[in-house]
Amino acid sequence: MVRREGATQLVPYVAGRHAAYNALHQWLNITQAQPFNIRFTAPKDLCLFLNNQLIFKADFSANYNIDLAKHSKGVAPVEGKFLLTVWHPEQQPNVSSFQNQPRSQAQVNELNDRPLSVRMREYVNQNAFILFLLVIGLVYGALRKNFPNDFSGLFRFGSFLNPHALEEGVLVKPIRSLSSLLFVLAFSLTLALLIAAIHTNVQQINLFNRLFPVSEADITTKVLFYTLLIFFIILFKYLFLKIMGFIFGLEQVVQLQYREFIRSMLFLGMFLPLVMLLYLSLYTIIPETILLISNLAVSFVLVITIMRVFATVNKKAPVLNLHLFSYLCATEVIPLAIMLKLIVFNF
Repeated sequence: MVRREGATQLVPYVAGRHAAYNALHQWLNITQAQPFNIRFTAPKDLCLFLNNQLIFKADFSANYNIDLAKHSKGVAPVEGKFLLTVWHPEQQPNVSSFQNQPRSQAQVNELNDRPLSVRMREYVNQNAFILFLLVIGLVYGALRKNFPNDFSGLFRFGSFLNPHALEEGVLVKPIRSLSSLLFVLAFSLTLALLIAAIHTNVQQINLFNRLFPVSEADITTKVLFYTLLIFFIILFKYLFLKIMGFIFGLEQVVQLQYREFIRSMLFLGMFLPLVMLLYLSLYTIIPETILLISNLAVSFVLVITIMRVFATVNKKAPVLNLHLFSYLCATEVIPLAIMLKLIVFNF
């Protein structure tokens, strides 16, 4: 919730409409008999208040864990509730990083043994992810039916290892035919779905649901935005390679480099829906492990693609050539480092 200037009551927070507010609020039920551990990523000078009393200030940007139940001991509740305020002097707080610290098994057993213990029902917005998985399955099925030769050329393991396959089928014109654009769009949707799941943490437990629920519309918007972003990045890379090839005087390797990039990305992207299914089914049981697997899957697709590009270009001209090596670093390694930073290591 947010407090408008001059108003006496809080109003519901709406993403986009209230982007200018640096303070976000939410009423919470905190029982001192039970821990209320939260973890979040805070920039420098982020502050937390309980009933307008400062309980935390970030001295530097880092990940933090605090127990709100301990900090509520010296704070008088208002009608049995506490008003949690997240405030930053220069920007709107990133509320998507707030979530409950999972209880250990010993704490869960202790809670189960208590008489008349009250539990809050956890709810999850999984419908959007499940629907997108179904859409991905239908899209790949339609592509296989309507473009069987192109589908076989891209997703057959033998073609993936065959260097001569780069001169055949859809890879001859990787972004100049309808089928190639549809394959790239399908891959973009698949990768976007997994990235959105990682960044949203799919099943946000108690605190995030009580503070700022992630609706299916929010998830859908995020997935569609990531899909278009990835799609246009892949298309833009061809223009980027053309420009860099002209600057370095290596126009002869641009076509080969881009074809291998497209082939590797599309082939490896075929396994991402399996990772998404694993994420949805096991995240509540082993969240840290599944999150690690998902991040590694995205990293694997990006890193293996770059390695295959290096290997393919090396067959045309030795990569040990310092000029060619510098070109590949500028067009592949540096963009890879940026992508890994934005997608994996920033969350």
